[in-house]
Amino acid sequence: MSPSWKSPGYLFRAAAVLLLVCVHAALEAQLLSGFRADGLLNEQQMIIEDSPQGTRILINAPLNGFGKNDRVLLILYALPNGITIEQTIGKKLREGDDWHYGIQHIGAQTRFLRRVITDRTVVVVYLENEQRSWPAWSSNTPGHNVIIKMMIDEITSLFEPWNPELVLNGHSGGGRFIFNYIDAHEQIPGSVVRIAFLDSNYGWENDRYGPKIISWLRSGESRYLCTLAYNDSVVIYNGKPLVSPEGGTWFRTRKMKDYLSASFKLKKCERDSLTWYLSRDRRIEFILKPNPEEKIFHTQQVEYNGFIHSLLSGTRHEQRGYSYFGRRAYPDLISDSVPMPVRRLNIPPRDPSAETGSDFMKRIRDLSREEREEEIYRAAAFGNMPDFLRTTVTLKGVFSDLNGTPHTLEYEVMPDYLAIGSNEDFCRIPMNPRTAQRLADLFGASLLTAKLSDHIWSAADLKLEPFFYKPVGNANELVGKFVEHNTQIERQLAEAGGKHGQLVAGIKKDVIISSSIAEHPDKVVIYGWHKPDGNPIQPVYSSHIWWYVDYSHGIRFMNAQVLVDGRPVKVSDLLNDPVLFRIVTDEEIPLARAFYPLDIGL
Repeated sequence: MSPSWKSPGYLFRAAAVLLLVCVHAALEAQLLSGFRADGLLNEQQMIIEDSPQGTRILINAPLNGFGKNDRVLLILYALPNGITIEQTIGKKLREGDDWHYGIQHIGAQTRFLRRVITDRTVVVVYLENEQRSWPAWSSNTPGHNVIIKMMIDEITSLFEPWNPELVLNGHSGGGRFIFNYIDAHEQIPGSVVRIAFLDSNYGWENDRYGPKIISWLRSGESRYLCTLAYNDSVVIYNGKPLVSPEGGTWFRTRKMKDYLSASFKLKKCERDSLTWYLSRDRRIEFILKPNPEEKIFHTQQVEYNGFIHSLLSGTRHEQRGYSYFGRRAYPDLISDSVPMPVRRLNIPPRDPSAETGSDFMKRIRDLSREEREEEIYRAAAFGNMPDFLRTTVTLKGVFSDLNGTPHTLEYEVMPDYLAIGSNEDFCRIPMNPRTAQRLADLFGASLLTAKLSDHIWSAADLKLEPFFYKPVGNANELVGKFVEHNTQIERQLAEAGGKHGQLVAGIKKDVIISSSIAEHPDKVVIYGWHKPDGNPIQPVYSSHIWWYVDYSHGIRFMNAQVLVDGRPVKVSDLLNDPVLFRIVTDEEIPLARAFYPLDIGL
């Protein structure tokens, strides 16, 4: 399921929006809600995947700098064509590594900048799309300008408490992202303090962008424009010109420079192998690299301290401790690996006016089974659930693959079972697997396997005694019994001195995914309800018709992305792998279908 910008599942795929003002101090660090900390690098990150129209976003921030009086410098870095966020961040190259990890090093250059820029908290947003090309994505995405504007507005809102100033920055095809954002506004927003084209202004058009850039530059003394380019017009690649006579950044930059020269006096100077055009106050810089040797310098525009310079041009820090197009200034800041956070669950924030759990359960009490399931889906999809379910618990274990090779698995799971209602008034809600799967798709989640259900029980802070009711007619399948069982669980939780948000087990059977789904898509598979000795009351069972639900069934979501030996992997891909599937399941064969089908008729 791919939600649009208008879907209840977005609100920036929602869980991320909970960042607002949710900051807590820990060991002198300020970990933002939804972020994952890396203590070695003194950084924290959040990744937002399955965002609209195939975009992927990583937000990298320091572990401090989010106090009451701090301000954020939010750098929006649109990726160049053909490479990933991981490759853009960069790392020390090892034998067998893809060379793309060594050509941008935005991660290391950001660390350099954080040493220099001390009056702002430097946050970098890496912007990628599934086509690995912002020009291609724009051509194939209706309403792309509006989408990009909304993306940036949502990202900016995450840092609203710290009055974020924006930097529009990008390399190669990333320039199209910048132009799309400018196209989405009649005037460039005042929150934008710097625009930087790192060999990326292919899309420049005088009449289209010139007036907006001039108006923006004149609107305040804190506006900076930095444009880097080399002479790509003389390059022959595979026997053909690299660019058309008017298609490269050399032509576009000179055109852009000439246009702005009519409004701002630019001084020309030669320095080293570069030609500089500077405004008197140095707020405007064009740096051109002549190319008598007819080489390709496209990536070097960034690698040779280009990202650093694009943020420091015109300031007192320019060319101090580094030299643009000189030796790398950041070798000691390149990390050994690319630490990527697990994607958080994308659960929308709860509307304060939404129904309480009690009111919701009363309303659905007499609905048909089909109507009840639809109301459950709608309530959860719009985020009507207590806050403690949004804060996942991170679990880690060592599990062997089919060949007996051990692997470290790290995954995030809801601390309790899905419930509807407010923090003070909620009810854990059983539902059929079709409804659960729809919500899993919306939230970027997965249902559990039996093996992970066992592991969750072993790691649980609270292991409560299963409480069951003897069947009397179909009473166990009715809403009244759901409410009664929830009240019993709350009583047990209080008696045990437990708190909501602690990892709890033993209170429900899990609706799980299993290889039997492929053979019997019209069934529901349940497992668990562990006793205090760790043995489950319910073995793996798949004889109930898919729509069967009773009070004992629970839905506990895990993140659809896990870390295996530190690398992000989708649970579905892991379960389908002929060797690695045994890391997350004890079944004998891989899972050809790691989800419940949604096309079963009611």
